[in-house]
Amino acid sequence: MIITLLEGILGNLKIPFETIQLEYPADMEHGDFSTNIALACAKKAGVNPRELAEKIVAEIEKNKPVDITKMEVAGPGFINFYLAPQFFAGTIGQIVKEGKEFGKNESLKGKKVMVEYTQPNPFKPFHIGHLMSNAVGESLARLVEWSGAKTVRANYQGDVGPHVAKAIYILLKNPAPAELTTASSQAEYIGKCYSQGSQAYEEDPETKKEIDAINKKIYEKSDEEINKVYDWGRKVTLDAFEELYAILGTKFDYYFFESEMAPIGQKIVQENVGPVFEESDGAIVFKADKYDPKLHTRVFINSQGLPTYETKEIGLTMTKFAKEQNLDLSIVDTAVEQAEYMKVVEKAMSLLKPEYAEKMKHITHGMMRFAEGKMSSRKGNIITGESLVRDSKAMIMEKIADRDFTAEEKETVSAIVGVGALKYSILRQAVGGDIIYDFEKSISFEGDSGPYLQYSATRVKSVLAKAQNEKVSVDASLPKEWQTTVLERLLSRFPDTALRASREYAPHHIASYLGSLARAWSSFYDSTKILDDSDATPYKLSLATAVGTVLESGLALLGITAPERM
Repeated sequence: MIITLLEGILGNLKIPFETIQLEYPADMEHGDFSTNIALACAKKAGVNPRELAEKIVAEIEKNKPVDITKMEVAGPGFINFYLAPQFFAGTIGQIVKEGKEFGKNESLKGKKVMVEYTQPNPFKPFHIGHLMSNAVGESLARLVEWSGAKTVRANYQGDVGPHVAKAIYILLKNPAPAELTTASSQAEYIGKCYSQGSQAYEEDPETKKEIDAINKKIYEKSDEEINKVYDWGRKVTLDAFEELYAILGTKFDYYFFESEMAPIGQKIVQENVGPVFEESDGAIVFKADKYDPKLHTRVFINSQGLPTYETKEIGLTMTKFAKEQNLDLSIVDTAVEQAEYMKVVEKAMSLLKPEYAEKMKHITHGMMRFAEGKMSSRKGNIITGESLVRDSKAMIMEKIADRDFTAEEKETVSAIVGVGALKYSILRQAVGGDIIYDFEKSISFEGDSGPYLQYSATRVKSVLAKAQNEKVSVDASLPKEWQTTVLERLLSRFPDTALRASREYAPHHIASYLGSLARAWSSFYDSTKILDDSDATPYKLSLATAVGTVLESGLALLGITAPERM
């Protein structure tokens, strides 16, 4: 409405413009929308920006739409717009009518997007970095889905490489104890073997030679005993990962494995020695700095003839586009530590398959840190992703111990809220930055936390359940003398917030928005009797319905579920 209005005014004034940008003022006292169009156009028009802004406002005042109550010129030439209560009532009615469809957009309609995330390695623990990648990647997948794309979820797992050989070296000497019968306990034991093997690899040259030999045999599948241990360990750790994916609410469409991608990538690299790659000291390398001075040379096939991560990435990229025909975008979320080598891979891909390289988007997340600093699975002193989920769930269980819940309800609520606490702690900050994880803050039912948002949603459900029992109807018709609340103004911003989060691959915009909405709802709930005998009750109930809808939709975009009760 406002953009169309401004386009018409500028056209009538014969003032050239490119695009008209509207923003939400940081402080709602400064209006519902703001534009800098006068500042952007003033120079070309040869007029003072503030004078132009005042002229635009004067033109609008001649035939002002009923949805605009007033306008103000601020600063050097910003125009602030204040909208009428009926505009927001219309939005509330729209939310009530559309339900979970409200706020969706079609910015990616007709597009096919693959999102690759989590990437744990069999024979190693599911560490905190994998938990972060899972949270970020699942949210990104949901955001592009929300924007109309056909979304394909993929997981790439390192089932070959030195880490496997290190674990198998110990397993050959010390098989898993018979009393370990679950996939989770067996996987935990394999993770400890990996840590022991890593330490031995670094400290003893002879052990290093043995592990390197095992690594080669794994690729060749030339040793029956090693193959047997490998097949068992691979299955056990993958089964344990699946148990965790179910808890985290993730289901993948594709599982890619390094063992399958390695020969594909190796063939491509070897076939392109000369045009793209070069031989160097018995290895095959890619000198990316020849094409971009910011990049560097990396080994793609080592002197032992084995493919490196880079070569497997080449095979993976080729496979993705072969598996999913007409793929428009391939998003990969990894730890920031992989940023530089992924740039080299993308440069190599731009020479091998430029049409694929143009569709590659690499997103990195930071590290989760505790008081001890960054932890390393190689040293065996980690808090695993699985243990973090388990501990978060246990602490929520303690908080709800005295609630009037059945044992089954407590189990369900503690799992949902525990996972929500972790995911929100990860997603509330901009992707790419490190996270200082605070257990107590993450599980708090107050403040900036996942449980607080979930609790806010359950309070809405409580109100709606009571209204249903009392047979109170919902009606979004605007009551007489109704004063627009912060809630209504925030609810109207949800579609734009979701669109921005999708375009910028930035879930934290959703997290921040939900925090503001939950606080506004809490304030409204504490100060307003929703179910009373006034004529405003049906509208207040529609407002509560809208809050519940948007809270649940927003939480779903973060991969978080709201329980029925807390």
